[in-house]
This record gives sequence, C-alpha cells and structure tokens, in this order.
Amino acid sequence: MTDLRSTLATSGPIDLSSRASDETPGFEGKKKDAKRRLPQIGEELMDSQELLFANGIAGTTDRKVLILLQGMDTSGKGGTLRHAAGLVDPQGLAITAFKAPTDEEREHDFLWRIEKRLPAPGMIGVFDRSHYEDVLVGRVRALAPAEEIERRYDAINDFEERFVDGGGVLLKCFLHISPDDQEERLAARLDDPTKYWKYNPGDLDDRQLWPEYQAAYETVLERCSTDHAPWHVVPSGRKWYRNWAVATMLAETLTDLGLDWPRADFDVAEQKRRLATM
Repeated sequence: MTDLRSTLATSGPIDLSSRASDETPGFEGKKKDAKRRLPQIGEELMDSQELLFANGIAGTTDRKVLILLQGMDTSGKGGTLRHAAGLVDPQGLAITAFKAPTDEEREHDFLWRIEKRLPAPGMIGVFDRSHYEDVLVGRVRALAPAEEIERRYDAINDFEERFVDGGGVLLKCFLHISPDDQEERLAARLDDPTKYWKYNPGDLDDRQLWPEYQAAYETVLERCSTDHAPWHVVPSGRKWYRNWAVATMLAETLTDLGLDWPRADFDVAEQKRRLATM
C-alpha cells in the first residue's frame, strides 16, 4: 500500500494556488476519527523512537531523523510540534526554532548555524523554519543578491545529500494554507486576549507580500525536492488533518529505518547470577 509520504511528495513544477488547503489526501474519515487515531499513532511513534534512541545511545547506528516545518504565518508549525512531534519522548527530541540570524551567524555562510543544530545519531530533530528561510525571506525581502540566492538552492541540495549520506533522513513538510485561512486565524488571535502573545504586527507586512512568498515557495518546492530529500505539501487548512498527516509520515519514516534492539555488550547470564546473589 502506498504510504502517505508518497501521496504528499511533490516533484516538478507546482502551482500552489491550484491546491486546496482543506483537502485530506490519504485520510478516510472525519475530524473525530483523526483525533481518535492520533493517540494510536503516538503509541507506535513512542516504540519506534525508543528503538532509534536506544541504538543511538549504544552507538550501533548513525541513523537520525530531521523534520523541517515551513509555511506562511499561522500555517501551524507550533501546533504541529505540540500535536505530532509532541507524541514522542522529549529525551530523544531536539527542537530548534530559527529566527533572524545573529551578527555572529551573518559572518558565516548561511548553512553554518544550521549544521550546528543537526540531530545526533539516535535523535529526532525538528526545525521550526530552517535554512529555507535564506531562499524565501532572503529572496522576497532582497536580503541577498539574486546570484547568491541562486547559489543557495544548489548549496541546500548538496548539504541535504551529505546529511542523508551520513545516515540522516529528512522529512520536509510545507504546511499549505490559503490567504483566507490566514485571515481567519489572525482575526481569531486578535479576538482572544489569551492569543495576543502569538500575534505579531509584522505578520501583516508579510501578508501583503503573499504572491511573492508563494512564488518563492514554489521555486523551493521545484528546485529542492530531490530523490534523497523530497518535499511534502501538507494541506493545513484543517488543523486536525495537518497533525494526523505529519504524525503519520513520521511513523512511516521511523518504521522504514528497520532497526533492531542493540545487543548487550556484557554477559547477560553472568549479570543475572550476580544479581541473584546480592
């Protein structure tokens, strides 16, 4: 049976305006069904993650997983972290939320700060925004010359290929919403005092540049969706589907690692005898 990653993976030219944000590809059922299934996926994730983490601690694997979450403001990167990545054991999870680069980071190549946050063997890393900001915001806001932006697409592909060759697996998720979705969610934040902290007036500045950002994302999805690290377009107009989809793809990714429990590096029988005599 085709897994969800294949269903949501993209390649070749893409027109985001032609994709509905409220679709639910690969899912049969309603909102209540997805919410009921999420804890079940969580049980599977916990088992698979413990297997990965155990092998990392034992030094028996170089495998690690990196989830990239990209999307327009209000697309649900934080919600996905809570409801999907939050299903696994925190000790095996490393989350990084990338903001504007610091003065020190600007003195280096744009990938310098990214490499420092890559997950170690046995870990699941999550990037809330990522190196793709440097070809998204960098392009839309003209923060770098056009020829530098062009160079970065190939640099990203090479960087990701090295990560995969070193035992990594990339799960790149573009959380796709419509302008109407965003307007509704921004309005909801302004109507709820408990959500004011999530509202940033600068979001409206980016909203005015919606067409430019969509064009930048389309280029990213076309130029940087590769065999070793494909992009997945996750319709995120329905939050419950978004959470189910990312959790499901993560479960598929961990299962595909095909790991076994690390063997004991000591004499088990001898340790049992010692324990019995104490």
